[in-house]
Amino acid sequence: MQCPCGCGETIELMIMEGVYPRWDIQTDTRNRPTLYPSVWLKSGCRSHFWLRKGRVVWCKPENCV
Repeated sequence: MQCPCGCGETIELMIMEGVYPRWDIQTDTRNRPTLYPSVWLKSGCRSHFWLRKGRVVWCKPENCV
C-alpha cells in the first residue's frame, strides 16, 4: 500500500501466519479493510496510523503507546 501521508513510500505488511512482524486483516460486509495492529513507520515520514473500515485513523501522540 502507499503511505497515506502522501510521501510516496510503499508500505509492505506481512499478513501470512508464522511471520513476524505480522498484521491481521479483516473486512466488513462492505469489504472495507481493518488492520491490526497499527502501522508505524520507524524511518522516513514516521507515520503512525490504524486502518479501520477502510479509513486511515492517525495516531495522536497522547494516545499512542
